[in-house]
Amino acid sequence: MINIGIIGGSGYTAGELIRILMFHPHANIDFVYSTTNAGKPLSVAHHDLMGDIEMNFTDTINPNVNVVFLCLGHGKSISFLKENQFASHTKIIDLGNDFRLLKDKEFKGKSFVYGLPELNKTSIKNANYIANPGCFATAIQLALLPLPAHNLLSSDVHINATTGSTGAGVSPSETTHFSWRSNNMSHYKAFDHQHLGEINQSVNQLQASYDKELIFVPNRGDFARGIFATLYTTIEVDLEEVVSLYEVFYKDQPFVTVTTTNINMKQVVQTNKCIISIMKKGNRVLITSIIDNLVKGASGQAIQNMNLLFGLDETTGLHLKPSGF
Repeated sequence: MINIGIIGGSGYTAGELIRILMFHPHANIDFVYSTTNAGKPLSVAHHDLMGDIEMNFTDTINPNVNVVFLCLGHGKSISFLKENQFASHTKIIDLGNDFRLLKDKEFKGKSFVYGLPELNKTSIKNANYIANPGCFATAIQLALLPLPAHNLLSSDVHINATTGSTGAGVSPSETTHFSWRSNNMSHYKAFDHQHLGEINQSVNQLQASYDKELIFVPNRGDFARGIFATLYTTIEVDLEEVVSLYEVFYKDQPFVTVTTTNINMKQVVQTNKCIISIMKKGNRVLITSIIDNLVKGASGQAIQNMNLLFGLDETTGLHLKPSGF
């Protein structure tokens, strides 16, 4: 069994980790750390767990667990690791953005590997420390990576992606309040979203010569979870060849499906799947990518990375089916 610690246990990503790990055949949740809810049942913060798990939050850690998931706010993982020491054998999976960029990957003798399995699977298997990708970054990279892998990017990529309210985290704010979000839509951080750094990094990992711009407009959607991303750019390759390139690129990636049909977000919500739809008109290709921002975009992918770190089939515990209605 893999003994697991979860830090920052009150948030959405921690709740999803618990929900999935409860039924993982090789997982044992050793502790769930939360200073705000210490001593209280997990179901106080995660109402969906009522009757399923008898465990309380704690404000102490077991430094000898096999793996720890950091579900802290962006920029807080470094502070936590400075103040808390884990055993040398403990693997760390950070769901924040502290270690995703190459310039930030080294920390106190630890070297973090960027944890997008469809790009870095071999490196992940040999790693001890993982920087889990961002949710928008996951959806956009999976939509895009087969093109730079074949040096097919030569112009700007225009990206429009809409995420559910859970993407903003569990702490309430004006733009997550039901009265504001319901029957409403807005964009934010246009052209300057923090996930652009890791997306550009992965594109250049595959096509170092690419020097054009990824033009990204993120939107807030009137729904709780999921990401619906559309990307378009100009390439000369015909549709059949583009689809073939994508199918070959993802043939050994169990959570990615490629299609030429119209897709909708309900096909992936509550799952670790990414579905990619490809269409083409003239020399312009349209790529649509859908994921659950809390599963493939966060906790499910973190568990996929855990499976790879411990030599398990990467799909273990992640056979999750969406509800289409």
